[in-house]
Amino acid sequence: MPIAKNPITIVWAILMVATIISTWMLSKDAFAPLVATVGIFLIAAYKIRMVILRFMEVRHAPRAWRIYFEAWTVAVTGMILTYYFVG
Repeated sequence: MPIAKNPITIVWAILMVATIISTWMLSKDAFAPLVATVGIFLIAAYKIRMVILRFMEVRHAPRAWRIYFEAWTVAVTGMILTYYFVG
């Protein structure tokens, strides 16, 4: 299998692009700080989801564990953003 078609390589490339977007594009003055902060947190949550599903093999775990993980990701991201907006 060519390395470019390997699913792990594709996930790695997506993670690298997401990192570039969150560090170079959103950290500049192109966006309002509020928009940039929310964008960075949402990209981070997506990256966490990809790492845990793909590299830690949770995508093959029982459905209950996947639901728990997905709910945890949404809850933690929501709590962080809520504290950011309220605090």
